[in-house]
Amino acid sequence: MTQLVQSANRYHYVDALRAFALLLGVVFHASLSFVPVFIGWAVMDVSTSAVVSAFTLVSHSFRMALFFLIAGFLSHLTLHSKGVVEFVRSRLLRIAVPFVVGWFVLRPLLVSGWLMGAESMRGETHVWPAIANGFSTLLAFPNSFLVGSHLWFLYYLLIVTVLLVAVRQLLSFMPHYYQRSVSAADLTMRWLCRSCLATPLLACCTASCLWFMAHWGMDTPDRSLLPHLPVSLIYGGFFIFGWLLHRQPTLIAEFGQLTWRKLLLVCCAIIVCCYFSQFEQQVGDTSYEWLKLTFVIGYGVMMWSLVALSIAIFKRCCQRPNAIVRYLADASYWLYLSHLPVVVWLQVAVADLALHWSIKLLLVSATTVTICLLLYDLAVRSTAIGQLLNGRRQARVLTWPKHPTAVQAFAQPQRKPNE
Repeated sequence: MTQLVQSANRYHYVDALRAFALLLGVVFHASLSFVPVFIGWAVMDVSTSAVVSAFTLVSHSFRMALFFLIAGFLSHLTLHSKGVVEFVRSRLLRIAVPFVVGWFVLRPLLVSGWLMGAESMRGETHVWPAIANGFSTLLAFPNSFLVGSHLWFLYYLLIVTVLLVAVRQLLSFMPHYYQRSVSAADLTMRWLCRSCLATPLLACCTASCLWFMAHWGMDTPDRSLLPHLPVSLIYGGFFIFGWLLHRQPTLIAEFGQLTWRKLLLVCCAIIVCCYFSQFEQQVGDTSYEWLKLTFVIGYGVMMWSLVALSIAIFKRCCQRPNAIVRYLADASYWLYLSHLPVVVWLQVAVADLALHWSIKLLLVSATTVTICLLLYDLAVRSTAIGQLLNGRRQARVLTWPKHPTAVQAFAQPQRKPNE
């Protein structure tokens, strides 16, 4: 998950997109304690705002969709540069291993954060007993094994990847059907990336899955290893879309064109979703199903439009190599894996402070990113962990000046293919 090559050139903006999608997830989680209604999060801050509710609604609609699209794009790139066997091996190492190992490490810390949050809202917090209780949950193995954490996205990414590669390999034994399927897919993608009707059509397909969610919007399927079908279809669809985009590399630029029509469409969709979201709890309303239908269609439009606009903006602004962007892209996978316990503990720490929510949100987000980046540079980037997550070890940046190679490694772009 590091660098990208398009022929001889890198997709520099895809590096930036990957970092953006995962960093947005950090801010999203950091904002959840400032929502003005209790949503079952670890803690509810004394300072809240409806602005945060709007932010969480909008950001949650597309951040993981964008991640899965990029993952599909990179997966197709890696498969065709490395071959099927090496691709499967690398996906198992970089997805399955972090998913399993990360659960054992992070789950106790998350549980302890939730326990401290519950105590904080009752007016008392006991840190060490909460930590001890968090780690004691591992003794309940195999109850709740591999569930109840933010690593569910790796599980779904692994499922989608395995299924897509399996279907591809099966079709390869039938060359005639394989070629026909590929040609039909390529033709469909060209139409979807060029037609003004594509976004409404894709939004309606997405809305048909959104209708079956437990809540209005995207569910978080972190409670069971049994795949959540609507979530699987939506994120799997974005993964396949990204996979097929890389088959015809020029299409990603057409899909991500920045136009006034797209800006107007996404603004209308955001307004519709923010307005109609207030009716979610009014189940007894005689127009409830029509209200929900309007919301899910608007949500689908918002999701696809924001993904396309994100690509358009980053393609326009991040075409050239940038050492900081590349470093953040390399660090973003680790950062997202490790951030949530830090976020929850900081949210508990600031929950009762008499500060404006915006200051506390900035404090929690910035501190979390700083801590995780320091850990990345000092304990991950140049170690076996960095090799597992990013495919190779890289020189640390935080070294004394007498070691110039580390500074050069950060300052100068490397030209190896991305995986």
